[in-house]
Amino acid sequence: MKLSVLDLVPVIAPADAGTAYEQAVMLARQAEKWGYSRYWVAEHHDMPALACTAPEVFLAHIGARTERIRIGSGALLLPHYKPMKVAESFHMLAALYPGRIDLGIGRAPGGSANAAIALSGNFLENVRQLPETLKSLMALLEGRFECEGQPVTARPMPPTAPEVWMLGTNIKSAALAAEHGTGYVFGQFMSDSDAVEVVHGYRENFVPSAQGQVPRVIIAVGVVCADSEEEALTLAAGMPWLQGAESQQPQRRMLIGTVASVHEQLERIARDCEVDEFLLVTPIADYERRLRSYELISSIIS
Repeated sequence: MKLSVLDLVPVIAPADAGTAYEQAVMLARQAEKWGYSRYWVAEHHDMPALACTAPEVFLAHIGARTERIRIGSGALLLPHYKPMKVAESFHMLAALYPGRIDLGIGRAPGGSANAAIALSGNFLENVRQLPETLKSLMALLEGRFECEGQPVTARPMPPTAPEVWMLGTNIKSAALAAEHGTGYVFGQFMSDSDAVEVVHGYRENFVPSAQGQVPRVIIAVGVVCADSEEEALTLAAGMPWLQGAESQQPQRRMLIGTVASVHEQLERIARDCEVDEFLLVTPIADYERRLRSYELISSIIS
């Protein structure tokens, strides 16, 4: 079983953003030491409790302080951006950290309606245009983009291209991932959709591409792990820093318990969805205990 980290980069009171970044670096370094496959950071806007507004900037910082672990966006919110800028940014990261960069793409606004308007204008129109935006991004990443009949290259062209993943919570995102041949991350921790159905649809409709010849699936799950069931339940009950984030969900969508019980729950999902990799988000409102949760779970990495 492969495990990876999804960090929302929380600002847990009385900490400030600087402390949140320091804690994120610590988590990334420890995740690498414990054998996690990937460390991804999310994107949110105008949320006081979440500090990462620019994954591409923070990933440069994380890459300089780690050595081997893959680093990526979970997710970069593509409707806000022009594909040329995204391709350039992640090509630059891939040139700085060869063979380590993942470009995870999302469709959500990542904040309030007003924040979305301030960032990129008409967000709903941008979402409507997403299939074309994604098509242009794939062409730029693969070095085959043209503008008005002339080739345009998103430089620098790195020795190893970023891995592209589509993140989502329903069949729409799964369909986009399948159409473009990217990997797919199903956000179970923030979805009411049936994981088995969504993942099956992605696999059934997958079209091989330069991004990959076979379907690749990761399930993103919320996890709270502690030394005892009682402590895990107590930690899960106090998650105020998630208030206002689209990832806030009832506890029933969380995996809560000791290493043994969390392992059992992960194995059940793995069997049902036929996957071998999970992206873990741990919304514990205490930096030390959050780190301890990831440490405990690392014992099941194979």
